[in-house]
Amino acid sequence: MAKRDYYEVLGVSKSASADEIKKSYRKIAMQYHPDRNPGDKAAEEKFKEAAEAYDVLSNTDKKAQYDRFGHAGMGGVAGGGFSGQGGMRMEDIFQNFGDIFGDDMFGSFFGGGQRSGGGGRRQGSRGANLRVKLKMSYAEIANGANKKIKVKKYVPCNTCNGSGAKDKNAVQTCGGCGGSGQVRKVTQTFLGQMQTVTTCPTCNGEGTQITSKCGSCKGEGRVYGEDTISLDIPAGVQDGMQLSMGGAGNAGERGGPNGDLLILIEEEKHPQLRRNELDVIYHLHLSFPEVVLGTQVEVPTIDGKAKIKIPAGTQSGKIFRLKGKGFPAFQSYEKGDQLVEVNAWSPQDLTDEERAILEKLKKSNNFQPGPDAEKMKEDRSFFDKIKDAFS
Repeated sequence: MAKRDYYEVLGVSKSASADEIKKSYRKIAMQYHPDRNPGDKAAEEKFKEAAEAYDVLSNTDKKAQYDRFGHAGMGGVAGGGFSGQGGMRMEDIFQNFGDIFGDDMFGSFFGGGQRSGGGGRRQGSRGANLRVKLKMSYAEIANGANKKIKVKKYVPCNTCNGSGAKDKNAVQTCGGCGGSGQVRKVTQTFLGQMQTVTTCPTCNGEGTQITSKCGSCKGEGRVYGEDTISLDIPAGVQDGMQLSMGGAGNAGERGGPNGDLLILIEEEKHPQLRRNELDVIYHLHLSFPEVVLGTQVEVPTIDGKAKIKIPAGTQSGKIFRLKGKGFPAFQSYEKGDQLVEVNAWSPQDLTDEERAILEKLKKSNNFQPGPDAEKMKEDRSFFDKIKDAFS
């Protein structure tokens, strides 16, 4: 089933402010929260859907990406190692957006029990996302490509295996929460007893404390290093599109989850071709005798060369269409064409003999503009619209 528009999910317009987006998400999150709808799978899916929409629309970069490319720009590519914003886990939602609706609120209304999928002991903090730019040629964009890149980033510490501790004996249960990662507080109000559950401030929710830090990573569980990453880029990406590769970003602290790798696509210019959405434009320059007498020529395409026949009497500005020789649409079967515009080339320097021949031809009736001149104007007008896209 096709994804719903994120603005529709949150019930806001594209011009909505950050506060309006946050307020709308909070309202929907409260309505479909698992604690209010125990065992209701439909409510759980709506809860996740709202969190996915908020994850994108609350982030300036992601929102701009979504406004430009829609769901296709969110980088969800099955089997390619990339993940979009879909398929969010409950623990991710509570960890990333729990403050939107507040621990105190749900602790008070629902008895302070452990939140579904999001409460309790947690690992160390999540690693930051890593952003890289990836240049791609026309051929790589049209066919997809495997690219290997080297990136500088935080990687798990090999000495302590990411724990941050000197050895296994240097880790002890947190005395503040008894290893649960949470502390509970009961207060008396006019409505009766209210119980709240908050993250343990002593261990930051990890449930353990390090008594002796690893000498290599100084207790972080990670070190700054280099990693080689293999990227399977799908066909049909566009300049400015951003893909996301889950878990390929910076390593988290003390065993926390990795961040994501964000890949920004940069389209390399082609020496002869120009892109117009899914179509490819090529300017074919022919001599005067070639357009008059007709010829057969080879033209460059994304994947090599193609032969086209130029009929006798072809007018300058005539456009030939090579079906299916353009770019494929991202995650779609649609494909563009290659448009070849014929331009008659005029020599700058003539010999006396050449000039005399042309003077004689100029007086011939066959070399006077005829009714076909109007058709030539139509072709020219059509191509002018295409060229406007590049101006």
